[in-house]
Amino acid sequence: MQIQSRFRSHWLAALLLSLTFWSGLPGPVHAQEELRIATSYKLMTLDPHYANLNENTSLLSHIYERLVYQDDRLDLKPGLAVSWRAVSDRQWEFKLRENVRFHDGSPLTADDVVYTIERIRDFLKSPSGGFRSYLTGIESVSAPDPLTVVINTKGNIPNLPLSFSSIFVMNRPAKGFETTEDLNAGHPPNGTGPYRFESWSSGESLRLARNDDYWDGKPAWSKVTFRVIENPAARVAALSTGEVDVADAIPARDVASLKERGARVASVGAARVNFVQFDVARDTLPGVTDKSGEPIANPFKNPLVRRALTLATDRGILVDKILAGYGTAAAQVFPNGLPGTSAKLLPEAPNYDEAKMLLAKAGFPDGFNLVLAGPASRYPGDAESLQAVAQSWARIGVNAQPAAAPFSVFNTKRAAGDYGVWYGGTSGEAVDIILHTLLASPDPERGTGALNFGKYRNEAFDAMLARAESIAVGPERNAALAQATELVMADQPIIPLYHFHHIVGYGSRIGSYVLHPRGWTTAMQTLPAME
Repeated sequence: MQIQSRFRSHWLAALLLSLTFWSGLPGPVHAQEELRIATSYKLMTLDPHYANLNENTSLLSHIYERLVYQDDRLDLKPGLAVSWRAVSDRQWEFKLRENVRFHDGSPLTADDVVYTIERIRDFLKSPSGGFRSYLTGIESVSAPDPLTVVINTKGNIPNLPLSFSSIFVMNRPAKGFETTEDLNAGHPPNGTGPYRFESWSSGESLRLARNDDYWDGKPAWSKVTFRVIENPAARVAALSTGEVDVADAIPARDVASLKERGARVASVGAARVNFVQFDVARDTLPGVTDKSGEPIANPFKNPLVRRALTLATDRGILVDKILAGYGTAAAQVFPNGLPGTSAKLLPEAPNYDEAKMLLAKAGFPDGFNLVLAGPASRYPGDAESLQAVAQSWARIGVNAQPAAAPFSVFNTKRAAGDYGVWYGGTSGEAVDIILHTLLASPDPERGTGALNFGKYRNEAFDAMLARAESIAVGPERNAALAQATELVMADQPIIPLYHFHHIVGYGSRIGSYVLHPRGWTTAMQTLPAME
C-alpha cells in the first residue's frame, strides 16, 4: 500500500473517469509540486515500532516500508520481500528485493530485518506493547545471506507473513539499538520509503521530500506537508478554501456541502470496528454508582448486565443519523463477508423491555449511574455516538454521563484504569489480529490482549482462537475464526457499534484518491490532476 505504483491500476480508471468530467486536455502531471494534506492523525512519535496506532502507521509509511503489504482487498503482496515460504511447520524463509537502499544510501540487507525483529521483541518497551505481540511466536531469526531471512518459530504459525504487513523495517545502526528518545530528539528517520524525512513538529506538522532514488520509481510529489488539524470542521474549511489539497476523516454531514463547493469525495468501508468496552475485572469501578451516587459492585462482571446494555443500544441511530449512512451497524469485529467473519452474527434492533427485565434479573431494577468515556474527534461521530448511546441506555434506567477527551488524554487514562466503561475503536490486518489483541485474555508471554483494557478472560474462547490460528490461511481457518467469534460475542465483553466508512475529500489539484479499508492517509494514494 505504500508504493505509488501499487495503485496505478486503480488510478488509470480514476483518471479516465476524471477526464470525462474535467474539460482540460490531458497533459503532464504536477510532478514537481507540493502536496498539502490536512489530517486528523496526530503523529505521536517518529519511532515506527513504539505504538501500533493508525496515525503512526499512516504517516510513517512514507519513510519506512514493510516486508509485505496488504492491498485494498486485504490480500498480501510483495513489499521489501519479493517472496516468502514455509520451509516447515516451524520455519519461514523470506527473500528480499534487490537494489533497495535506505535514505542514507546504505543497502537493504537481511541483517536489517533481523535488527528490526530483535528491536521490537527484545529491546523496545512500549507501554501498550507496540508490535511485540506480532513477534512473540518467533524463537530465532537469522540472515544466511544478504537477501535471505530465516525465521524459526516456537510453534506452527501459518499466518506469520500477515504479521509482517504491519512492521516497518529499520536500518541497523553501527552499534546497539536506536531508542525512541533518540529518534524523537532529531536522529533523522532512515527508511527505504518513497519520501524522505525533512521535519516534524509534534501535534502540528510533518514535512517530507521525494526520494528520487526510490526503488519503485520516482514519486509523484516533490514535497509533502501534513498539517495536523484535529477539528473536523477546520479540516473541511481548509479544503474548501484551497489551503490544502486533501483532507481526511471528513464527517458524513459535510459531504454534500463539500461537493457543492467543487471538492470531490472518496469513501470506502473500514476494516475496523468501533465499540463499547467494559472493565470486567475489578470489584468496583470509577464513575459507576447507584442512583444516590454511592459506589456499587462492578455490574459489568454480570453477563446479564452486558447483554441488557447491548439490547438497549440503538445502532440504527448511530449509522443513519450520526454517520449519515456512511457506516454499517456491527455485530462482530469486521464487516460481514470479510474472511473470518460469521454470517450468523447480525446487528440486533434495540429491545428495551427485554433489557429492563435482564437488568432486574441481575439485581438492578432501578438501573445505576456511570461515566461513559471516549475520545473526541478521533473517529467519525465519536462524541455524538457517546451522547446517542447514553440516551439509549437512559431508557432502561442506566444514566450514562458522556465524557469525551482528546485521544492522548483518553488513551492515557484508559491505560491507567481511570474508566469503567468506554467507547473505542480498533483496526487490524485480519479478524484474528483483532480477536487476538482486543478479546483474548491478556498474556504478555503469548502477546495476547494488548488492547483488552477490560481484562476480559474466556478460556474456551482462547482455546478456539489458538486452534484457528494454527490452521493455514483458507476456508477452514475462516470457519474456525467465525466459530470463535460467535462464542465470544455471545458473552458480550464488548458491544460492537459500527464499521464506519473512511471519507476523504480532495480539491482540483488532485486527479484521484484511492482509499484503503485500513484507513491510511498517504501521498502515495494521491495522484496529481492532469492539465
